[in-house]
Amino acid sequence: MNSLKTMTYESSGRIARITLNRPSRGNGITLDLPRELAACVEKADLDPSVHVIALSGNGKGFCGGYDLVASAEKMREERGPGDSPVPEGSALDPAVTAANHDPSVVWDPMIDYQMMSRNVRGFMSLFHADKPVVCKVHGFCVAGGTDMALCSDLLLIAEDAKIGYPPARVWGSPTTSVWAYRIGIEKAKRLLFTGDCLNGKEAVEWGLACECAAPGQLDQRFEILLERIARNPVNQLIMMKKLVNQTVLGSPLPATQLVGTVFDGITRHTAEGYAFQQRAAAAGFKEAVRERDEPFGDFGASTFKG
Repeated sequence: MNSLKTMTYESSGRIARITLNRPSRGNGITLDLPRELAACVEKADLDPSVHVIALSGNGKGFCGGYDLVASAEKMREERGPGDSPVPEGSALDPAVTAANHDPSVVWDPMIDYQMMSRNVRGFMSLFHADKPVVCKVHGFCVAGGTDMALCSDLLLIAEDAKIGYPPARVWGSPTTSVWAYRIGIEKAKRLLFTGDCLNGKEAVEWGLACECAAPGQLDQRFEILLERIARNPVNQLIMMKKLVNQTVLGSPLPATQLVGTVFDGITRHTAEGYAFQQRAAAAGFKEAVRERDEPFGDFGASTFKG
């Protein structure tokens, strides 16, 4: 898959490896990423030699969330009659301007929903994959990055890594909405009411990750688990995954994701959401995030993407 822009794909033996590959941007999520992720998952599913899918990220961390610097720092530019069509992914693409809507014009919440629901389907390809997906988190996994980690089947995390959803404080709602399914409603509320992050040890204690390891041992522990899973017949792995997933598929998760996705658009169009965007436009996205997180004792986006 040589045309990939946001990740790499390779398979060896019984393991397919999907690696987020925009390290200079903290592996930030773009419009391309969920689509490419789904394509890679399908490729692994259709390969009879693959028994398990390994998901990881290059660089200082797994994923710092959506790559919002450009959209958060710019307000929408209006187009006049007769303007040329908007190129996909440009600053004028509706999927991009949904995140930086001009409050002086009418907001269409369904533009937000169409954009983000497509992303949700991309992230959920990990959950719906026939084969087990094991995710390795090092450094940071925050905001939208948690959608990929939590939609995976198993999560291994470095002891010093940080995982959480700081946009719960302003300008975000978790669209895949699986926090309560992973750790229960009380712990999910504890994290989403504060936007706090967990370190690797806490992630295991809270039931979010199955194992943590010292940073220098994470890769080894990851490979050991992958190899143990890969020893099983692929048909057994598919059956076991589908069996356990029924406990979630029989729940109201689709309705919860619809609400979470619509709420995500709303959070960017509240008074606080507009104020956050205006501050990002004036001082830069990282500074706006730093100021948002400072009262909580955090250090904002620079902590995860610096």
